[in-house]
Amino acid sequence: MIIEQIYTGCLAEAAYYIESNGEAAIIDPLREVSPYLRRAERAGARIKYIFETHFHADFVSGHIDLSEKSGAKIIYGPTAKTSFESYIAADGEEFKIGELTVIALHTPGHTPESTTYLLKDGDGRPYCIFTGDTLFIGDVGRPDLAQQGDLTAEDMASTLYDSLQDKILILPDDVLVYPAHGAGSACGMNMSRETFDTLGHQKAVNYALKAQTKEQFIKEVTDGILPPPQYFAKNADMNKNGYERFEEVHEKGLNPLTPEEFELLANQTGAVILDTRPARVFAKSFIPSSVNIGLDGQFAPWVGALITDLKQPLLLVGDEGNEEETITRLSRVGYDNTIGYLEGGIAAWQAAGKDTDTISSISAEAFEDIYRKDPDVHVLDVRKPGEYESEHLEMTLARPLDYINDWTHDINPKETYYIHCAGGYRSMIAASILKARGVDQVVDIAGGYGALKATNLKRTDFSCPSKAMKI
Repeated sequence: MIIEQIYTGCLAEAAYYIESNGEAAIIDPLREVSPYLRRAERAGARIKYIFETHFHADFVSGHIDLSEKSGAKIIYGPTAKTSFESYIAADGEEFKIGELTVIALHTPGHTPESTTYLLKDGDGRPYCIFTGDTLFIGDVGRPDLAQQGDLTAEDMASTLYDSLQDKILILPDDVLVYPAHGAGSACGMNMSRETFDTLGHQKAVNYALKAQTKEQFIKEVTDGILPPPQYFAKNADMNKNGYERFEEVHEKGLNPLTPEEFELLANQTGAVILDTRPARVFAKSFIPSSVNIGLDGQFAPWVGALITDLKQPLLLVGDEGNEEETITRLSRVGYDNTIGYLEGGIAAWQAAGKDTDTISSISAEAFEDIYRKDPDVHVLDVRKPGEYESEHLEMTLARPLDYINDWTHDINPKETYYIHCAGGYRSMIAASILKARGVDQVVDIAGGYGALKATNLKRTDFSCPSKAMKI
């Protein structure tokens, strides 16, 4: 028996490879399927099944391409309906992989079709569960993503409670829990950095599983839940109804362009110029109106949160050799319309005599000096609401990057804005977006809140509401 967790940190996503006696199965595959095919080929195994725990909202699964290339059958749990050929398992239905048995346990609550797959070893003993977004390490799936008709998040949370109690918590304590996500995913609120655990330990430490009543559980898992990123519903639709072949997406995007061709195509198509270099490098020189989302952070989720149209044409600027990786990571969240990249990167643009722009970056100490001289400066804290509420500088305005498309109308393009996040990744994204939208005087505070805490600026550690934007 072989079970491998294939974890992708930038998405906080876990796929799984299972193998026994020359047969294999993949659970919740990512969009690019060649790694799974190579893994099975290396072992001399045939991929028999592709198990999907639910219609994923935070990434586009590779189930369709993998099925076409391997001949494996796509399995969903009860109530799922797809626009492509798939097999809808009955609750309790068994599937054989060599000497192993996989049992579909319908566990609705996160979504109506959510299904946990129980794996029994060759002796018929429960060994592990692949829980998808039903049960995480330290958390459970958010219940607000797939409400239907008059159902509310509270209704779905009630269903999730029943699923956990009736299907999962009755299993032996030594059963391993393999979820679809870890810390950093927006599919839950309190996920651990650990990516697997025993069920018994989760019963002892998982806040949601320790709820004494259904009412307490519902309150725990719905209280303070933030709206999902805008791309979630769109990704779920792609997973239900199909998508462009991965190879076609790559072929379209791997289109090298000279500076002249790049500039012309940007003007003709209205493409977003997406610069994927590290924040500090980007700030020194970039193509005007570029948006910086660095590959060195949670690139794909931030693209999904901030670029509202999946069909938006994209032109890439980045470090040479990163083009294929960038297109792959964009496709994982459904952005399939990359139309080219700047060959030779920013150096080629500069060599061609094209205009560039910069974003000023100052140290936390330099900002402290500026604030002492002018306490009325505009300071934007673009961290998440929970981060801001736990502790922040007294003078800052809470303007989460997640919702920048909602609050930019409050910005006065004639004013100067100092921006910080926790460490610098998100603040540069925000600064680049504001620059692209005509706010010329934006200044990044290097090192973010981590550096600001080392100054003598007043900060608070209690919850308070977002201050009104000064204009």
